Amino acid sequence: MEPIPLPSHIHYELLLQLLERQTMAAVGRQSPSQAQVHQLIITLRKALALQKQLEEDCERHHLPIEYRWSLNNLTTEQALSEAILSLQKE
Repeated sequence: MEPIPLPSHIHYELLLQLLERQTMAAVGRQSPSQAQVHQLIITLRKALALQKQLEEDCERHHLPIEYRWSLNNLTTEQALSEAILSLQKE
């Protein structure tokens, strides 16, 4: 069975740090946008928590997980696999 692709946790951490440290400071405390940024932070924390639940479910069911750093990894891995297979056939 092929691994289930999931975003690396660092993606969530990077977004959360950006929003908490820079975006929140840029919109200011009294800004109407502050509530929206706060909701976005909450939503990202919930998304990470839900992903962790999914990971635990996969682990319980012995389903492999592969953390992805980008969508390009898949293309690169496929191209590399195809190149290796074509070399092996020669």
